[in-house]
Amino acid sequence: MRFDIKCMLLIAVSLCLYTPSVFAQHTVSRVEGSNRYEVAVNTAKRGWQEAPAVVLVGGDAYADALSAVPYAYQQGAPVLLTNAGSLSGAVKTGLQQLKTKRVTILGGTASISEKVVKQLKALNLSVSRIQGKNRYELAANVAKHMKSASAAVVVNGSAYADAVAIAPYAAKQGYPILLTDAKGLREETANLLKNKAVKRTIVIGGEASINKTAFQKLPSPVRISGANRYEVAAQIAKTYPMKTSQTFMSHGYAYADAAAAASIAAKQGQTLLLTDAQTVPDAIRKVIGAKQMSAFSVVGGTSTIQSNVITQLKNAVLGETIFIDPGHGAQDAGAVGNGLLEKNINLEVALKLRSRLHQAGALIVMSRTSDTFDSLQTRVSKGAQASADIFISIHANANDNSGANGTETYYDTTYAAAHSVKLAQQVQPRMVSALGTKDRGVKTAGFYVIKYSRMPSILLETGFVTSPIDASILKSTAAKDRLASGIATGVSNYFDVK
Repeated sequence: MRFDIKCMLLIAVSLCLYTPSVFAQHTVSRVEGSNRYEVAVNTAKRGWQEAPAVVLVGGDAYADALSAVPYAYQQGAPVLLTNAGSLSGAVKTGLQQLKTKRVTILGGTASISEKVVKQLKALNLSVSRIQGKNRYELAANVAKHMKSASAAVVVNGSAYADAVAIAPYAAKQGYPILLTDAKGLREETANLLKNKAVKRTIVIGGEASINKTAFQKLPSPVRISGANRYEVAAQIAKTYPMKTSQTFMSHGYAYADAAAAASIAAKQGQTLLLTDAQTVPDAIRKVIGAKQMSAFSVVGGTSTIQSNVITQLKNAVLGETIFIDPGHGAQDAGAVGNGLLEKNINLEVALKLRSRLHQAGALIVMSRTSDTFDSLQTRVSKGAQASADIFISIHANANDNSGANGTETYYDTTYAAAHSVKLAQQVQPRMVSALGTKDRGVKTAGFYVIKYSRMPSILLETGFVTSPIDASILKSTAAKDRLASGIATGVSNYFDVK
């Protein structure tokens, strides 16, 4: 975009001094252990100073754990895991530390052997067992030991992630978790629903998990579903809200850690979300942003949830929707000079910025991702449709005087001016530092895309393509990498202090 054209639109110019801030991050803690048994024990100790009652399930019997959490909640008990053939050392120590007096085993002898029962009794513990000939009967039998409730949760007996995600809510409401399969409604579950006079059912999972025939046989059913387990967990959090002052996070494919996480989340009335090992899924990011969650407890070690997830959870940009607008495109080349086309620079920087902000945990929407063109009105409309939290328009400058050079950031005073200037003040110095260009400051101007965008909005002028000095920098891939990283850092810091 040429500098002389911009001057025609300029409303006011004000240089703003950048003042370094002390940045606060989201708070994240982790409960871990050398194995799943230690993780469960350490999670229990986080939530219970003493636990007279404990529910024990097999460490490799995920099906037995599906219905455990609501029952354990009514017993005031954490859920612990053990080896099938012998009582795990971590569990033995944990039971002593928690001053446990009675243990209820869920599952048959294939899940937890009689040897384990003898070892528990040798610790002067009272031991009982709830079992069934299969996972469906076990879940029904567990429900028989719970207080009567007007509603129940029904999940596929092979989809443990669905059961874990709903477990804290089900526990708080006193709803048992019952199981069926993809073929239809299991007899064990149908009989329990009838005998308990359940009037409503919450079905977790799509028709591939619980088909229409089974769904229609359930009393007053409602369905929560999604394209994957993360979307299901996010939908549960939105539909059946729990507290978010300390959101629990567990790996979506590590049932053992998830069962322990669901147990403590239920006790504390907190939301439980699921994550991938390497990154927080977009569906989970959306609900984190929508509910403004900022404190997290991660259950599981680095083998199940890697350090990058912790980094994302700590970053205040997590869950924020950022609209990136690479200026110009297609037939509109923008500024031209020294062998550079502005439209190409804008897009290259925007794509690099998208990658860095998404890696940090943000949700990204772009006006274009290739050499296409949108009108200014369309760009503003796209930002609004995305419900973006901030709008960033990326440009390069030009001037008839080849001596004009440097980097500057614009904001408009029409909407969200106070937040726009804060965003500009965070981004501008980091662009200058990344590129080593002249600092032309933060200014106000009535450019269309920032004037009519109602969210905090800034327009970046990375450098002058007509300046030999700036052009040599803008031709450098390494410089554009640094630029994208600098902008991303400024954006993250804006959300830290806003």
